[in-house]
Amino acid sequence: MEILLLISIGLVLYTYLGYGVVVWALIKMRPKRPAVTEISDDFTPDVTLIVPAYNEVDCLPAKVANSLGQLYPREHIRFLFVTEGSTDHSDAYLRNTYGEALDILGGTERRGKVAAMNRAMQQIKTPIVIFTDANTQLNPEAVRNIVRHFRDPNVGAVAGEKRIQTTDSESAAGSGEGLYWKYESQLKKWDAELHTIVGAAGELFAVRTELYEPVSTDTILDDFMISLLIAERGYRVEYEPEAYALERPSFSIVDEQKRKIRIAAGGFQSMVWLKNLLNPFRHGLLTFEYVSHRVMRWAVTPLCLPLILLLNLGLVIQDGWASGWGLLMAGQILFYSAAWLGYILEKRQLRWKLVFVPFYFTFMNVCALAGLVRYLRGNQSGTWEKVRRANAVDALI
Repeated sequence: MEILLLISIGLVLYTYLGYGVVVWALIKMRPKRPAVTEISDDFTPDVTLIVPAYNEVDCLPAKVANSLGQLYPREHIRFLFVTEGSTDHSDAYLRNTYGEALDILGGTERRGKVAAMNRAMQQIKTPIVIFTDANTQLNPEAVRNIVRHFRDPNVGAVAGEKRIQTTDSESAAGSGEGLYWKYESQLKKWDAELHTIVGAAGELFAVRTELYEPVSTDTILDDFMISLLIAERGYRVEYEPEAYALERPSFSIVDEQKRKIRIAAGGFQSMVWLKNLLNPFRHGLLTFEYVSHRVMRWAVTPLCLPLILLLNLGLVIQDGWASGWGLLMAGQILFYSAAWLGYILEKRQLRWKLVFVPFYFTFMNVCALAGLVRYLRGNQSGTWEKVRRANAVDALI
């Protein structure tokens, strides 16, 4: 029990702390990669900005204004809004309000986001396509900052940064989500510097059009699959933190739970489909990053945490509270008590930042286990599932 407990603790520590340390050390030991090419007026390839927008009419005025406000030569950028299946008259609103300024791909049948994206890609004639969600706001330099990476022919895709817009009075879930994405962004910077990032966020990412592979219409994490299929072919997926998408946190803990469970189920689906990436002899550093950053976090740590608790309890029963295991058990009880308190306060719409870190950490891993159950039951589909977001705040950018 002691050996299994120590191994489980080691896996959790490696996943959330050790991997970052190892990547940082590897970066320091290898020659520094040449700096990214600066923005230049002599490299402005044609791009298409695709915005999937299922029943997002409330977001469209701000999203269109934000898109048209991109600091990129207007003659080199096209805007395609995909409203397929919407029942809120998004299609009519865009056509009547913006006319020829936008391209609109509509339709009455709701076939799912992935099917809509695959259909949209059949119309793309530009060498680069950028995907962004309708409920996010991009910084004005986002397109320019992303495009500059495509000077390098070895770059097949570029991921922007997701930022969570929170206020001091936000819920624990929102605050935890914001902290998580700050940590995740730092890891992505190191991943990209070492070799490639392992998975783009759908809020903002770009691909070379010729490298886009249509994915199955029941794919949950389309952004993750598309970017990793490109990496599997030997291209790098770069990371550009100065191209960012601002998004509000989920409206409530219930909405965030639904989103997290769906993502977790999609993670297990993706790991099954991307099993070839587990071969280090073929993919080298990509396998190391993929296993350490994704597989460990999605499939290993969520299973280790309850195992640690049970093994620790067994050792305390065996050796007594006066042993060193008693101190570890007390620490776990304190941590999970703080997480439970955070959950109770959140349900009552009371906020205390002191407990949001243990709350959000526990919340993520519980949702991962629920996602595993959902995946094993097959209770998932590729149709768009809109999650409520907290109300917008002023000055997003």
